[in-house]
Amino acid sequence: MSLPEDLGLGRPAGDQHYRAYVGPPQNYDLISAMSFGLLTALGLRQHHSLLDIGCGSLRNGRLLIPYLNRERYVGIEPNRWLVEEGIARELGASLIEIKGPRFHFAASAEGLDLDDHFDFALAQSIFSHTGRDLLEHWLHSIIRLLKPSGALIATYFLGDSEPSETGWIYPGGVRFPEATMAACARQQGFRFRPLDWRHPSQRWALFARPEFDDSWFAERPLGWNTWFDYGRK
Repeated sequence: MSLPEDLGLGRPAGDQHYRAYVGPPQNYDLISAMSFGLLTALGLRQHHSLLDIGCGSLRNGRLLIPYLNRERYVGIEPNRWLVEEGIARELGASLIEIKGPRFHFAASAEGLDLDDHFDFALAQSIFSHTGRDLLEHWLHSIIRLLKPSGALIATYFLGDSEPSETGWIYPGGVRFPEATMAACARQQGFRFRPLDWRHPSQRWALFARPEFDDSWFAERPLGWNTWFDYGRK
């Protein structure tokens, strides 16, 4: 995994390194466009609700919050200063007031209102830094927060052997064999599907609840044209 020389991990709130803290700053806009494109290609629309896990400095939130209807975006992030920097430098207070996103400042989904049931959840570069214990914990938490027709879209580092790491590993990363990721998904009640969607260093995967329809790209390339022709209802 390529990392900038200075991640800014020791920098105080207000520092310019709010972008570098969440990954290589030269990919900040690329990750935003890639994630937004994938979600909309899978059917995300403005009336849907979305849970952004590890929303950080709103790398993805800066596109999702303006796009979604008011109060349809919820972000989880343990580092409050990152969200504050994202608002100040990427979105602005006026847009936050207009769109009314909610933020849960914690390292887990515990404490979220279980009456919230999301259409989509996004975990970009989260499972790439969790041991299997945390991976299973997150999957267990997320599935309870998704609608029966909902889905989690997530990335991970692909590996050849079972990881030995536990807990949260950052900086650095954890690699999972595809079979392990699929087994963890099935154990929690998800249908696992690797996605052919390019990422600079990780793999995208779909963790679908039973009523999420992914049949329309079962034998076709995943993309906007495919969704428009076969997936939209």
